[in-house]
Amino acid sequence: MRTIKILIGVIILIAVILFFKYYSIIFGNNVKIKDKPSTFIYIPAGSDFYDVMNSLKGNNLLIDTNSFLWVAKRKKYTNKIRAGRYRITNGMSNNKLINLLRSGKQEPVNLVFNNIRTKAELAGRIAMQIEADSMALVSLMDSNAYLQNFSVNSENVTAIFIPNTYQFYWNTNAEKFIERMYKEFNKFWNEKRVNKLKNSNLTKIETIILASIVEQETQKNDEKERLAGVYINRLRRGIRLQADPTVKFALGDFEIKRILKEHLTINSPYNTYKYKGLPPGPICLPSITSIDATLNFEKHNYLYFCAKDDFSGYHVFSKSLKQHNINAQKYQRALNKNRIYK
Repeated sequence: MRTIKILIGVIILIAVILFFKYYSIIFGNNVKIKDKPSTFIYIPAGSDFYDVMNSLKGNNLLIDTNSFLWVAKRKKYTNKIRAGRYRITNGMSNNKLINLLRSGKQEPVNLVFNNIRTKAELAGRIAMQIEADSMALVSLMDSNAYLQNFSVNSENVTAIFIPNTYQFYWNTNAEKFIERMYKEFNKFWNEKRVNKLKNSNLTKIETIILASIVEQETQKNDEKERLAGVYINRLRRGIRLQADPTVKFALGDFEIKRILKEHLTINSPYNTYKYKGLPPGPICLPSITSIDATLNFEKHNYLYFCAKDDFSGYHVFSKSLKQHNINAQKYQRALNKNRIYK
């Protein structure tokens, strides 16, 4: 009996030791993050288990990689890899970490874009924040066949991207990004904004094209409505817009500080000195402020404006070409005085 009792005791002791060993492997702390409470791990689409392991090891997140591998196999995570951006916290157990990665409960990204002029620039900005490939984005934005789904073309497609902050899952691809932006575009055009289109007789896309010119003409929000009113007046009278920012866009040179006569000869539909009406697409992604200012354009009789010669960023407005030429000469003299020749 004494021998049996000793044997039972040994078995219980071994069982207790094994229990605590495996409990520690499964539920014990196995994540250690240096100098911060949490970090992110990114799992690209198409990754396998060893890609995940390499990412965890490469970021020195695991205290014991063998125990993670052991638990992952028993929880069948090795065949259930889900792409995404996951927040890993200090002190996580293997069980908690694997449950998180297997669940697909990733943390969204606050995607931000503004101050963008071209499709390539937009694609690059987006690709820096989510998994969508920049080349894939540009390819889709250049495909008129694909863009028919959104009632836009390769020239005006950037009009559907309203600059703002949006929440996206990191592993969003190019197609899903554009689809989401089109939904946001339609949400932006609420009943109140749609009703205001009647005042200008412009379409949604045309309004954004005009707003992009307003955006590039001034950084002063308190004069955007007046400036938009000038362009509305010129459109209604069939007068060329003669907007300097459209010439810069046509030239592809955004560093020009002074538009010269030689610049005005470029044969481009974006050269509003040469062609009447709006250009075929936006010359930038206008801010919501500029879009709303265009919708709320000021009703007046001004047909011209010119930058003030004090370089304040504001403009002086005029109703006649004669007065405009006087204003323009003052500004040109100020440019010459400050040795700004191009």
